[in-house]
Amino acid sequence: MKVPEKPLPWQVGLILVVGILAVSTSAIFIRLAIEAAQASGVGFSVFLAASRLAIATLIVLPSWHKLYQTPISWGSFSYAAAAGLCLALHFATWITSLSFTSIAASTTLVTTNPIWVTILSWLWLHQKPTRLTVAGIVIAVAGSIFIALEDANAIHAGSNPFLGDALALMGAIMASLYLLLGRQAQRQGLGISSYIAVAYTTAAVVLIPFSLLAGSSYFGYPSVVYLYILLMAVFPQIVGHTSFNWALRWISPTLVTLMILFEPVGASFLGFLIFGEVPSPFVLLGAVVLLAGVATAVIGAKDSRETES
Repeated sequence: MKVPEKPLPWQVGLILVVGILAVSTSAIFIRLAIEAAQASGVGFSVFLAASRLAIATLIVLPSWHKLYQTPISWGSFSYAAAAGLCLALHFATWITSLSFTSIAASTTLVTTNPIWVTILSWLWLHQKPTRLTVAGIVIAVAGSIFIALEDANAIHAGSNPFLGDALALMGAIMASLYLLLGRQAQRQGLGISSYIAVAYTTAAVVLIPFSLLAGSSYFGYPSVVYLYILLMAVFPQIVGHTSFNWALRWISPTLVTLMILFEPVGASFLGFLIFGEVPSPFVLLGAVVLLAGVATAVIGAKDSRETES
């Protein structure tokens, strides 16, 4: 199997910037679809997630032909399928959170990936975190709790901010597992095109029946809703997620998740421009505390790697 040439650092950085810009539109398209359909809740959220992944699967369908022609290990395929399952759960929980809480709170909480990547790496890969990393986790969790408490009083908090914030945190944990499993799949020889074909297809297959079980149909919505779903599939999914998955082959998951922290900044800015959502000062303060904790955890992880080298 031909090993791809390692890209230059600026090339990895450029791809990550493009990915951040793409995923920042995700919450916006979701909220626009919710408003256009005048629907919300678990059923409609799973419908959006399943439809987005189904379209993304159709876009990467040609990659399955390459997958059949390339010898791959059962281990790499299993990791990719497991990553797809986590991706499905990530979307089911996070998209549902946007029906109950604000864009600022949801996107901030769902991008706490560095914290969960650190914890999961400790439990799974036995990479013990430093004291500085643990301190960062405590600070970030405190910021998350602050957001959950204060977001309930925000003007654009949503119908059930506590539930929405909890779902966003669950989405962050599932996304962290998705990233770690994806890295393992690629490290065991699965190319990026083959990996996303398996992961996206698995996620779509898992979510499609759940929408029906939740009582939400795939038909009968205004045409603009399907346009927003198409845009979700192309930009946040194909461009955004694929950029992150590609970068995982060359740099650590911690650095990738650190870059993802810029998503709530872009999403909140777009939310202000399009919906006029102005997060309360307390929510913004909680976000600053949370991100400070994440940054501390990342620095601690970096110090750990330097000590081991």
